[in-house]
Amino acid sequence: MEFPSVFMVEPHDNFTVSVYFDDGKVKSFNAKPLIEKGGIFAQLEDVKFFKERCVVLNHTLAWDIKGDFDPCNCIDVCPDVIYNQ
Repeated sequence: MEFPSVFMVEPHDNFTVSVYFDDGKVKSFNAKPLIEKGGIFAQLEDVKFFKERCVVLNHTLAWDIKGDFDPCNCIDVCPDVIYNQ
């Protein structure tokens, strides 16, 4: 089953993101559990980084690590995980 694509994201101060899908569905994604895991997700602890680098890459919610919109250099979340939560 192919899931709808993410076309827009809106990050919030509380480490949640409103995620807009192309089928009209809007989901709220809580990134706090990812951040608490540490590792690569630790970069998201800085709310300024979290909000400024939150983008759509690879047709899903992502954070652009270097600010160059490289789809291979980002932290992204599988769209079906967001869609089915």
